[in-house]
Amino acid sequence: MKENKAKDTFFSKNRSLNCRGKLLSLDTPKVMGILNVTPDSFHDGGLYNEVNDAVNHAKKMIELGASIIDIGAASSRPGSERIHAEEELNRLRPIVSRIREELPDSILSIDTYNSAVAKEMLADFGVDMINDISAGIMDPEMFSVIADFQVPYLIMHMKGSPENMQELAEYDNVVDEIIQYFSERVHELHKLGVTDVLIDPGFGFAKTQEHNYELLKQFNAFQMFEIPLVAGISRKSMLYNLLNIDSHSSLNATTAAHMILLEKGANIIRVHDVKEAMEAIAIFNASR
Repeated sequence: MKENKAKDTFFSKNRSLNCRGKLLSLDTPKVMGILNVTPDSFHDGGLYNEVNDAVNHAKKMIELGASIIDIGAASSRPGSERIHAEEELNRLRPIVSRIREELPDSILSIDTYNSAVAKEMLADFGVDMINDISAGIMDPEMFSVIADFQVPYLIMHMKGSPENMQELAEYDNVVDEIIQYFSERVHELHKLGVTDVLIDPGFGFAKTQEHNYELLKQFNAFQMFEIPLVAGISRKSMLYNLLNIDSHSSLNATTAAHMILLEKGANIIRVHDVKEAMEAIAIFNASR
């Protein structure tokens, strides 16, 4: 096993996020509600492409208890092709504008790996954070945009791109390699002055079924960074393939996985089903 550099890097414990002046405490786990405004996402593609549908869904998730709405306009399902930043922005602009108008106090995240998309959403639409599945690898300008705006930045582990990632799912030790990856990426962000960094090990992204369950088993290993841990496992194939069902039948499996992740230190769970996730958190909190 290669020696990782995480032990040589200082990470300060972060119990809150500064979302452009809105403080989000992480003393208890929070829910990030997924709002996909794409025609081809794996579970809910096409459901919220229209502005009214997207806004109503965002309102419902906030009412049910979501602390963050994560809006994505480019599918990252395995095999999906990269779209141009302008197409992504065309999908986002009318929806984000309306949500910001009707939910002015909500914390909005944009799920994008394009720095141009992040920059416009931050500068012109007042979004609060960026969720980047590539951790700045697919667009090297992303780190400088985040440093300029000083917003919370969620980085995920992935190899390659959604188009080819499953061909790259090879590791000597999946947990050790992801720890090394985050050690390097977080260190670079801290050198740029970015303080609110969150990490997500990327269930299903360049991972086999065996890798995914090893990550689930050892999720608590990522607590070594002492920064917020995010888990995006909602309705993913690692759950429904194991049970020989489909994504639409995988809510119970998702809730079971969420309880494991909460027990292992997840600060934020990224979900399609806010009500059930909030119930899981309530039971977890009561058990503590």
